[in-house]
This record gives sequence, C-alpha cells and structure tokens, in this order.
Amino acid sequence: MATGIRDKVVILGMGCTRFGERWDVGAEELMVEAFTECLADAGIEKDGIQAAWYGHCLEEVGTGKSATPMAVALRLPHIAVTRVENYCATGTEAFRGAVYAVASGAYDICLALGVEKLKDTGYGGLPNPGSGFGSLTWQWFPNASAPGLFAQVATAYAARHGIPEGDLKKALAAVSVKSHANGALNPKAHLRRPVTMEQVLAAPIIAYPLGLFDCCGVSDGAACAVVTTPEIARSLGKRDLVSVKALQLSVSNGYEGAFNEWQGDHFYTTSKCSLAAYREAGIEDPRREISMLELHDCFSITELVTYEDLHISERGKAWRDVLDGFYNRDGKIPAQLDGGLKCFGHPIGASGLRMIYEVYLQLLGRAGDRQIPDPRYGLTHNLGGFPSQNVCAISILGRYDG
Repeated sequence: MATGIRDKVVILGMGCTRFGERWDVGAEELMVEAFTECLADAGIEKDGIQAAWYGHCLEEVGTGKSATPMAVALRLPHIAVTRVENYCATGTEAFRGAVYAVASGAYDICLALGVEKLKDTGYGGLPNPGSGFGSLTWQWFPNASAPGLFAQVATAYAARHGIPEGDLKKALAAVSVKSHANGALNPKAHLRRPVTMEQVLAAPIIAYPLGLFDCCGVSDGAACAVVTTPEIARSLGKRDLVSVKALQLSVSNGYEGAFNEWQGDHFYTTSKCSLAAYREAGIEDPRREISMLELHDCFSITELVTYEDLHISERGKAWRDVLDGFYNRDGKIPAQLDGGLKCFGHPIGASGLRMIYEVYLQLLGRAGDRQIPDPRYGLTHNLGGFPSQNVCAISILGRYDG
C-alpha cells in the first residue's frame, strides 16, 4: 500500500529572483540568479547535484523544448536534466520530479528550477508569433480570455450562494488589499505599493465583476530548490529542516465541462487534490492545523473560492471569512504572505517554486517583516488551464521533527 512521501525529503536550500519587468536579462541570467542564492543557502557545490528538473512553460524560441538550456546556463556537471511543463503548475511539477527522485532512492541530491520570461513572449508583452502562444492565442479564441473565463466563476459563485453583488465586490477587493499590503513588505515582489478598498472598488472593470486590481500582472522571474534526505542534510550540518509533507496533483478528465453537476462556481480538481494532500500529510482539520497559504490568485475570485475547495472555509462562506480578516497577515490562516501572484505576477514556470520559497522562509523564521509566529504547516496551490478543465498541484511543507 502506498505510504506517500511524508518526511522522506527535506529542502536543503532555495533561491528566488526579484520578479518584475526584467528587460535587462534573459531566462539564463534569471536561472543563474536564483541558482546562486540556492547553492549558497544549501551550502553545497553544484557538483553535488545528481539530477535536475527544469520547469518552463511558454516561450520556446530562445530556450527550446529540452532541458539543455538549464544545463548550459548553470554548467551542471553532465547530469540527467529533464524539462517538465504542466500549465501553471509547471514550477511545482519540477519540484515534484526532484522530490520523487530523492524519495525513491534513485538520487541523493536533486535540483528543481522554474523560470519564465513572459514580458518577451507576447503574453502581455512584446509580440512573438514564434512562441506558439501569447498574443496569437487570443486571436484563435477571441471570446475566451482569462479574465472573462474567471469572471464567470465569480458570477456563478454569487448566483449559487445568493451573495449580494455589493458584498461579493467588497470581498474580492479585500482579497487584493490584503495581498498588496503583504507584497509591500517583500523586496522581491513586482508590485510593492499598498492599495485601499476605495481604490480597488473604483478601478476600471476588466471583465465584470473583476476590476483591474482583481487581476494578477505579467512578469519575469525564476525560483529553485535543492532537495535531499533528512539524513544527508544532517550530515551536511543542517539542523533546522523543512520537510515535504505532501505533494499531490489532480488533472481534469473532462467531467466538469461535460456534465451538469458542476455549476462553474469552484474548481473540482482543487477539492479532490487537497483531500489527498491532507491524507498524505496526516492533517485531519486544515482550518485548525494549516498555518499559512500560498494560493494561485491569478484573479481574486480564484483565491476566494479556493479557500472553500481547500475545505477551510464552508461552501458559500469564504467571502465572509475574507471580510472578517481570517486570511489577513494577522488572521487565523494568513494567505499570500509574500504578496502572491497579485504582487509577483505570474511567470508560469517559476510561480509554484516561488510559493514554496515563501513557505520555506516562514518555516525557518527568515521572512523578515512578513514573518508570522511559530508556523507549523504551509500549503501551496497552483491551478492551471481553464475553470472547466485544469490541473491542480498542492504541496504541504512543515518542520522536520524526526
């Protein structure tokens, strides 16, 4: 019977670039920036890495479909390097590959790295028809924009649960205000200016009811992790260890979009994936046991309904929890402590590892002004694709107590 990977793998070190409009560097320089911090944090030389996983989603003209660009950029020591891509879960997918490789006993020390240069691909930046994505995608699907599709989740959520329009808009605004307050404390965030409820509610509408501040931006960035076993980490002098408690993935099989049971007001994969993650981590009551959340807040409504899909807020009640400050930095379960996608943007290959980086810092007490007291478990969540067909990745990290 499968026992999962709980406490079989720990994070030896992590690194993360500053996210933003990084016109001055390419993907290679971003990889080196994150990797340099990661190696210094891990306290090893790169020759100690035995295998690596490279997460990269969209732009393939300059980097190609293989993992060779990462091996070259980092001058890895002729080891196995594998490129992975899984929509917005790409960074977590790279982490999953490295963690599973160590947990299996195939390797002792592995690297996971995710990177994306969105500003150069046409995905909200310079047109690049050769990328196979970006600006041309919305010419093929002109009525299927991301804001439009997720705005439908907001209206479906309000209709199903009978939420007054004004209350929903206030709750969505509170989600963004909270994240911007957190991001203002983070030197690596793209957007570092607090916003008020009044500013958010008065902002231009992008796709009703989502306004400008309900949508995350477009940015460049990279993040990475080196993972190993607890025994090897201790032999290298590491004492305070962050352990992987669970890693789960759920992918739509067409059910949501093909049958009428799904009403478009939440994400079926997240609900399934989170339950599997809790079982693997040994968590029985997430509302009581989880200390912090890093969620896929591509839009404020995504974050809001995810609170319910994670079985933390009751169905139809997350908006009340938001307005009550339950997910604020000083609330019961702080969310988006680093600012989230709202303040970092979403360089797709990097986002999952960027979330893990924040949880890692918090668990080690190294998050500076954002630090919360005595965290136990941190959960990260990615959602990629469309509301009706998507992939969800969830990781749960905690202190290693072995």
